[in-house]
Amino acid sequence: MISALQQALADRPWLDPEATPQIIIDNVSKTYDHVTAVDGVSLKIYKGEMFALVGGSGCGKTTLLRMLAGFTSPSMGRITIDDADMKNVPPHARPVNMMFQSYALFPHMSVEKNIGYGLRRLPITDAERKQRVHEALEMVQLGTLGGRRPHQLSGGQKQRVALARALIRRPKVLLLDEPLSALDKKLREQTQFELMDIQYKVGVTFVIVTHDQEEAMALSTRIAVMDRGRVVQVGTPPEVYEFPQSRFVANFVGSTNLFESTITECTTGRIKVRSAELDQDLMVDDRGRFSLAQRVCLAVRPEKIRLSKTPSLESGMNCVKGVVWELGYLGNHSVYRVKTESGKLITVSAQNVRRTSEWSIDWSDEVYVTFSADSAILLVS
Repeated sequence: MISALQQALADRPWLDPEATPQIIIDNVSKTYDHVTAVDGVSLKIYKGEMFALVGGSGCGKTTLLRMLAGFTSPSMGRITIDDADMKNVPPHARPVNMMFQSYALFPHMSVEKNIGYGLRRLPITDAERKQRVHEALEMVQLGTLGGRRPHQLSGGQKQRVALARALIRRPKVLLLDEPLSALDKKLREQTQFELMDIQYKVGVTFVIVTHDQEEAMALSTRIAVMDRGRVVQVGTPPEVYEFPQSRFVANFVGSTNLFESTITECTTGRIKVRSAELDQDLMVDDRGRFSLAQRVCLAVRPEKIRLSKTPSLESGMNCVKGVVWELGYLGNHSVYRVKTESGKLITVSAQNVRRTSEWSIDWSDEVYVTFSADSAILLVS
């Protein structure tokens, strides 16, 4: 019988010191004409992971994906897949396949022929080829559309055809470059779940490049955040979102409020800081990583802040007075921008849990912004 610890390590192999990574990226760099696109990146990716590379334009994530595929060679460093060094292995001989952002479907071929195109050089019988195409069509729920041409499909259906074509050769690793970027918001959200379901069924390791932080958090087992060619943080979606290790990560993954501060008091598990921007003291639950008089940045997510018309008297709560300066209604939630007495703007996100035609808190209302000491985090300034 599998113990709880064994099950946890099976689900999160990166926590098991004895687990063997399927992909090892060891100190890999890529330079183009004296411009460094990827700078000393090291990553370990485990079999069956849905691993996401995220970052802004030009951060090096697509270059790293192309080096995994073999379309680009590293200037320095080493890439191995299943303990095999990929240095002199051409793209067609690697145990990987790539799904491109544009889908790259052949317009003159039917859906069946598009999906089966990668099988044409494999030493298999016509019957086996037909069976594998049929299985691929069923896997992406396109069983009745095999005779159609790409122009007769919707955007979501084209995306499924491209996915089926990429998986039909049964690669060990599937590389996906912005796989959902061509879809509208609602279809993208629906397709995210379909993609996760397919990945779970086939058991193939997925490495995804995306600039969409929400998409990365919804899809992936782990995320690597990249900035200027370097990996600045790796972790599960909750780890990266709740415990960013830098101002860049806190700002890039989701939205956050940042307050430049100075530490004025350190006690066991509780730190007091003085925020010059707010002209008041704030409390943060944190451990002894910091010292007195150290410059830090206090970060708190908008959804972890409460708005009220009366000040909070609860222990361990930070309370800042202000006025509703801007207000945006976004359907399921509203976004408030509160201008404090010192002039600092604080963003607050509140779920619209009740259907109402009137705001309980409206423009120009005097309010109190409240957040607990354990909902904020300190970052090195």
